[in-house]
Amino acid sequence: MSIKKRTYRTGKCSWFYVFDAPGSTRESRKQITESGFVTKREAEIAEAERRISIKLEHELRKAKDVAPLPKTLGALLEEFFREHGEKKLALKTLERYREQASYLSPALLGISLAEIMPLHLSREWNRLLQSGGRNRKTKVARPLSTKTVRNIAGVVSSAFTRAIRWGLVANNPVPHSEPPVPKKKAGLALTPSQQNLLIAAADSTWGLAAFLELDAATGARRGELLALRWTDISSGSVVIGRSLSQTRAGLQFKGTKSGVTRNLGIPDSARLSLENHRRSQEQYRKQFGPSYRSDLDLVFCNSDGSPLKPDSVSAAVSTLFHKLKLPKAASLHSLRHSHGSHLLANGVPLPDVSRRLGHSSVYVTATVYAHVMPGGDEEAVRKWDEFQKRSLAEDQETERRQLN
Repeated sequence: MSIKKRTYRTGKCSWFYVFDAPGSTRESRKQITESGFVTKREAEIAEAERRISIKLEHELRKAKDVAPLPKTLGALLEEFFREHGEKKLALKTLERYREQASYLSPALLGISLAEIMPLHLSREWNRLLQSGGRNRKTKVARPLSTKTVRNIAGVVSSAFTRAIRWGLVANNPVPHSEPPVPKKKAGLALTPSQQNLLIAAADSTWGLAAFLELDAATGARRGELLALRWTDISSGSVVIGRSLSQTRAGLQFKGTKSGVTRNLGIPDSARLSLENHRRSQEQYRKQFGPSYRSDLDLVFCNSDGSPLKPDSVSAAVSTLFHKLKLPKAASLHSLRHSHGSHLLANGVPLPDVSRRLGHSSVYVTATVYAHVMPGGDEEAVRKWDEFQKRSLAEDQETERRQLN
């Protein structure tokens, strides 16, 4: 009970109340008390009023302790990364967003949200295009690519869109600032002979040759292949259901980019390559014994069964491209692009290609591979020619009938 009675030596008595203040703990206990009440009822009424008063004071203090709302662009971006990015975005994506935002000038970041105009942003895009980057060795200013600046503008735009939802601003100034539009470049597709040359020259220590052959045969993403387990492979097919991501915090397994699991058929050549790779991997299992990471069951891994670093795999493949003097723009991703290009060029329906590549929609596939869609221009020329001949024949037949 918080209401108590105190009796003095003289025989007189009085009532008092005592209760724990809001926020008190066993380690840090603070009590609220008052005495001198003639009756128990007086003490109860006074205690109830004091409890209400103390609670209101506590809530007011808490409200004052709440972090202030972002007032500048810099504060908005930090709020966006913390409240939205850390809860909604993949860690790798959040790291990329933070890196892109780091190019923005301190002067722009310090401007009040209410004062930022499209012109401020237009000037910033131009500055970034001219001297927004830094040479890694000399630290001398260098231009940023149109694509990079466009991505930076995208981060700022996303932050403003979230600010509108939060009621911080009324509109998004980024679209009116006209961010630069990068020129579309057709992806590089390797020829079958170039692919075979690359695979034949690959080191088989951890299965790079089998990795490249499976990549060429499925068009799967780098992280999807590095996350494969032997249980994902059965006779003639492979299940793509997760991905391996490399972040500053380390490696992590996550879902596929589209969030959809797909079952892909694989040709006999890739299946045979995987069988040979598995036999080689067994030697490492025996060598490392109990310390081998059998629990991960990874198809492509380090010699002790631990996950490979995706960036290291890409670097190894790029080195191989350079060594073989294959096209300069070629990279590991070129195998994925080659897979889609080869299928479409040979008449495989667009929806089937889209499903194999794991695109979110057929529209994405059509946009990326528009330059290799089979027979588009040739078919248009053929139909135009047929129309011309047919129309001319009809006109000639009409004239003949009129003369007769």
